[in-house]
Amino acid sequence: MDEITIEMFKDKERKNLFATYNHIEMVMVEEDHAVFRLNIQPESKNSYGMVHGGAIYAMADNATGFAAHTDGRNYVTQTSALHFLRNQSEGEIQADARVRHRGHSTCLVAVDILGEDEKLLATGEFTFFCVDPEIMARKVKKA
Repeated sequence: MDEITIEMFKDKERKNLFATYNHIEMVMVEEDHAVFRLNIQPESKNSYGMVHGGAIYAMADNATGFAAHTDGRNYVTQTSALHFLRNQSEGEIQADARVRHRGHSTCLVAVDILGEDEKLLATGEFTFFCVDPEIMARKVKKA
């Protein structure tokens, strides 16, 4: 990917205040692939002292979304399935997302959530629907 595209993704990340608020950040993005990380904070944890499933899901959604967007089109999450296998309470976790299929109107992205020593914490798939940029621009103006 060229520098303009990388800057586009950095700008997209800066505008994602939800991810910033939840300590989710982009590690890298390249064609059909993105990695995000979460440095576990006290507010990232559930009542059991482990990373909240919603934080893991949000990180997965961001990573898969960025991987889908590497073709330059506009997408929204259509469906997803995330299978939680284990958890951790400290350190860093990462979402490693890779495009498995691109169609005319959908994009399927697989994601693995990895913890310390690259242990598999969760795995899943997200399907994204390609949307018309003009429709998205009108919706953004209304918001």
